[in-house]
Amino acid sequence: MTLEMTPIPYRVRSRRADRAESVTLTLEPAEGLCPTFEPGQFTMIYAPGVGEIPISISGRGRFGGYVQTIRAAGAVSRALCRIEAGDLVGVRGPYGTPFDMGASAGMDVIVAAGGLGLAPLRPVIRELAAHPGRYGRLTLLVGARTPSGVLYPRELARWARHFDIRVTVDRPDDKWQGPVGLITHLVDQIAIGPRRTYAYVCGPEIMMRATADALVRRGVPAGRIALSLERNMKCGLGHCGHCQLGPLFTCVDGPVVTYDHAAPLLEVPQL
Repeated sequence: MTLEMTPIPYRVRSRRADRAESVTLTLEPAEGLCPTFEPGQFTMIYAPGVGEIPISISGRGRFGGYVQTIRAAGAVSRALCRIEAGDLVGVRGPYGTPFDMGASAGMDVIVAAGGLGLAPLRPVIRELAAHPGRYGRLTLLVGARTPSGVLYPRELARWARHFDIRVTVDRPDDKWQGPVGLITHLVDQIAIGPRRTYAYVCGPEIMMRATADALVRRGVPAGRIALSLERNMKCGLGHCGHCQLGPLFTCVDGPVVTYDHAAPLLEVPQL
């Protein structure tokens, strides 16, 4: 195994079980410093004896290290969700293209997140909230299957000081009083000045395509809509070909791609 394919030992500094049926881990190198990252990048995390999967970086820990939110969906993610503070995992990266924060400077910004897509967008939101004078009107649209599936509820309350936040769910409970339905309905309801708007979008592929199309219909240029593609990544280095999307390898040419490049590829279910 080459050096670039060798996981580095990271220790789980903290583990938080979220109400959103996910687990948020803070990982720190067992030795040395944690590499810097940019919003939208990911690491490959190895669960000892089980396997390795890509996980987006959702922030920097208080004492350094990566904050990463994981939802149990397969064998590796289930194993990672079971680990405890003090356990070791293997980490490679960070990898991938980031969200271009400079591209939205001076513009109104729409952040649209579906389900676990709020995790990779968390660093984007925090950057926008930290420099409100650098941007225009800030809007955050969040879609989830259920009210309990909404990530980072406490942070959403804090972000409301800077953002117009709108949340919709597919399956409301008895206490839910907000919108019900697709996130595209929220796109249709907000004020948009298309000549001065930039959008960051992440979530299931069908949600991203529908949201981007809705923004384009509202006049936002496809080149100012950044998506984080979620194709099946195995190596993180463009060697294995599992994440190929037409001419792109999403682990190295992405995961962040503007919609003018992604739209014709996403129209094809399998490439």
